[in-house]
Parts: sequence; structure tokens; C-alpha cells
Amino acid sequence: MFLRKIFLSITFNFSLFLLLMIGIQNSSNQSKVNLIFNESVKLPIGFILGVSFISGSLTANILQSNLKIK
Repeated sequence: MFLRKIFLSITFNFSLFLLLMIGIQNSSNQSKVNLIFNESVKLPIGFILGVSFISGSLTANILQSNLKIK
């Protein structure tokens, strides 16, 4: 059950990432991300938001699965 939920979560988030990559092709609004010690290269704003949403969704699903087991 645990592995099935993790697999479904990874599959769903990977498919969202693929849709994000297809949809971001013609984006012209770009910005840099300020990191603690550095700045990133210019990336489309939609990509930055999409990746943060996907990583948050994946992290929440994995943490929720871990808490249910214990």
C-alpha cells in the first residue's frame, strides 16, 4: 500500500512536470531566483511556480504516507 501510494504520487507529479515543460515553451516573462548565496539563471516565471508546486505536492504526499505508517 505504501509503495503504491508513492508510485502514484511520483507518476502524477511527473506527468504534471511534463505538461509544464510542454506548456512553458513560448513563455517570455523571465526572472531570476534569489538563493541564499547566489542567483539562478533567468527562468520563466511559470516554470518557477510550477516546479515549486510540484515539489511541494510530492513532498507532502511522501510525508503523509510516512506518518500514516507509523
